[in-house]
Amino acid sequence: MIKCVIIDDEPLASDVIESYLNKIGGVDIVAKTHNPLEAIGILTKNKVDLVFLDIEMPNLNGIDLVKSIENIPQFIFTTAYPQYALDGFNLNATDYLVKPIPFHRFIKAMARAKEKYEMSNRLTGVNFVSATSNNTSVEDNFIFVKSEYENVKIEINNIQYIQGLKDYLKIYKVGCNKAIITLSSFKDILDKLPQNQFLRIHRSFVVNVNYIKALQKTKVVIDDVRIPIGETYKVDVLKRLGV
Repeated sequence: MIKCVIIDDEPLASDVIESYLNKIGGVDIVAKTHNPLEAIGILTKNKVDLVFLDIEMPNLNGIDLVKSIENIPQFIFTTAYPQYALDGFNLNATDYLVKPIPFHRFIKAMARAKEKYEMSNRLTGVNFVSATSNNTSVEDNFIFVKSEYENVKIEINNIQYIQGLKDYLKIYKVGCNKAIITLSSFKDILDKLPQNQFLRIHRSFVVNVNYIKALQKTKVVIDDVRIPIGETYKVDVLKRLGV
């Protein structure tokens, strides 16, 4: 059952979301709060899978709340202001619902959330086997990652870049159109990869510097993919690349 929290300073809007969830079923509402500052404590102390989050709230808006929590659960923005949609998706929101929320649109958002929740559960228990583990030599140039129901061997030199999406990673390899999806954090995988070869350039991206074809003002280019450079990473990236 998906554990859910509703954060909205409008009681009526909060009640509508609760009624929709009760109609759909399969969701345990852990808490409802009208106070975004109180919500931080709730999310820190409880295991939560999904958050319904308003944007325009007093003291702390929803976008800043997302940015303030290190490991925020999957979340869906619910707001009367459609102009925030781009910001929402840049923060990897599962969906963006504009009030008043039609029930059919809410069902579609929940379908997305459940799909991501089920994928995360399938990938639970993943671990990385590093080149320094007891089973491998320090000279090994590969790692194993658990994806779905098997351990997949990946040659380190074939990794072009890695994208982070909430609690899991998408690993893109040379000559492979489909990414390998595995449940992990950037911290875990960066501990397993050579630091002189892999560089974090954004909160959601790590790249293999050997595959950087070009450097633009705010992006690096790998093949035909333009990957953004985060503002907080820009100085380190330019220094590392000698620009």
